[in-house]
Amino acid sequence: MSTTKKIAGAALAAALGVTTLSACGGDAKDKPAGASDAPKSKTVTLVSHDSFNVTESVLKEFEQQSGYTVKVLKSGDAGAALNQEILTKGSPRGDVFFGVDNTLLSRALDNGIFTPYEAKGLAEVKPEYVLDKEHRVTPIDSGDICVNYDKAYFADKKIAPPQTLDDLAKPEYKNLLVVENAATSSPGLGFVLASVGKYGEDGWKDYWSKLKANGVEVVDGWEQAYNERFSGSAGGKKAKGDRPLVVSYASSPPVEVLYGEPQPAEAPTGVATGTCFRQIEFAGLLKGAKNEEGGKALVDFLISKKFQEDMPLQMFVNPVTKDAALPELFTKHGVVVEKPENVTPETIAKNREQWVKAWTALVVK
Repeated sequence: MSTTKKIAGAALAAALGVTTLSACGGDAKDKPAGASDAPKSKTVTLVSHDSFNVTESVLKEFEQQSGYTVKVLKSGDAGAALNQEILTKGSPRGDVFFGVDNTLLSRALDNGIFTPYEAKGLAEVKPEYVLDKEHRVTPIDSGDICVNYDKAYFADKKIAPPQTLDDLAKPEYKNLLVVENAATSSPGLGFVLASVGKYGEDGWKDYWSKLKANGVEVVDGWEQAYNERFSGSAGGKKAKGDRPLVVSYASSPPVEVLYGEPQPAEAPTGVATGTCFRQIEFAGLLKGAKNEEGGKALVDFLISKKFQEDMPLQMFVNPVTKDAALPELFTKHGVVVEKPENVTPETIAKNREQWVKAWTALVVK
């Protein structure tokens, strides 16, 4: 999965290992005026996938107000990070885990790695994102996995870009699409789930047979697909990519604008909004956390307006709270996906492994 995983992982080049995101020390002499003496530890540790990021000043404000110093333990992609927490259940490596999404949620809950906690401010989270009524996890962000297209290619060829999953199997899009391997990539799995949501458990394999016959290309991960094979991205242009369709994210066009040199007036890529699967990422208080009170404060912070409004340009995801505003970059160059495909976490948990095996046998082998 994830995360990421996400565009943020490549764009922000986050490093592995423990990162202290703080200028505030943990010693008593450095404690902000008015901070509580109650917690035994003044350090709270967030375990995350590699794509977690936050503006330093936003984090400093939380630390100054709470009295905690935040450490972030980055542990690979979301699946690898979750596996480590399952293996260390009861003796977690940190206090809060961030990055489990709806494709892996049931696995995390079934393994009992979280302590229930109803976060302060949860009432501001949009109800459709609250998937665990026991509050073992708290929704933090959402993002849509969608096919992106190279605007210039379709304009030059005078072909309308595809908009739906059905479109991708049509002859005019033969040999144009590159996707990620569902067994090794979060967006690859999400795109398979989009097909399951659209065509059902009885029809998704027939759909992939059509895509295979139409020349779909499969690569291991997002970086290779988007920055090497896709002709519409800055990286793909440099690598002379020749596929004008790629599975990426609805937030990819704003990122192309943000990192364009020079910044273009319009995004060079578009989103086929009828091809999307919505990811929702969660955070949870780890069972056995050494600093449970600090962990609760950190979860509260992750759904605060300050963090939610900082998040889009740091991790290229959407806020989940009602009062958080999107930055202009997103509102001007992004798209709103009104009806993404959906598969319940329970259905995913029950079928994920067999779906991936079936997909691999059908499309890759």
